Formats: sequence, structure tokens, C-alpha cells
Amino acid sequence: MTNDAPRPAQRLTAEQALQIAKALGDPRRYEILKRLGERPDALACGAVRDCLGINPATLSHHMKELETAGLVDVVREGKFCSYVLRRDVLEAFFQRVKEDLA
Repeated sequence: MTNDAPRPAQRLTAEQALQIAKALGDPRRYEILKRLGERPDALACGAVRDCLGINPATLSHHMKELETAGLVDVVREGKFCSYVLRRDVLEAFFQRVKEDLA
């Protein structure tokens, strides 16, 4: 279950942009975002883990980094969780980089 309501346009601080850049710098986290980007809805935790062939603790670490950077939302249903790519934050990151490097 995802929230399809449009979110207001994001404006990232320099610190937020750097945190996102750091999160994107890890190959596994980048791959996770690619997988999430292929889906219009949430992707179950187990499906993410199976796609990458990593153990639960490693996945948990990477997902926490992505969540802290604001790149994913966690959808909890009982003891299960799924992840949704925050496309608005990703777009705001691209806009910030474009402005900063123009």
C-alpha cells in the first residue's frame, strides 16, 4: 500500500544532498534503488534481499542508510516491511546538483 498523493516540491540542503550522494556511492545501495525504481509500488524486503543475494543484516544496514538519506519510505504491515523509492527526493537531488554545478 503506497501513498499516491503528490508531495510538495522538495528543496534539499547541502547536507541532505551530500548524504544522498554518499548513499548512492555504494554499489549495493545503487542497485537497490534501481530495483525499486523499476516498480510503481512497494517492493517487499525479502524480494529485495533475494534480488541481491545478501543476508538480512546487510540488507538492513543498506536500507537504513537509504531511509536516513530520505531516498526510500518504509511501508510496515505487521512484522513485514516493504520499500518505496522516494522519486520526489531523487528529483530534488538531481535539481540541487544541477544548480550547484551549473
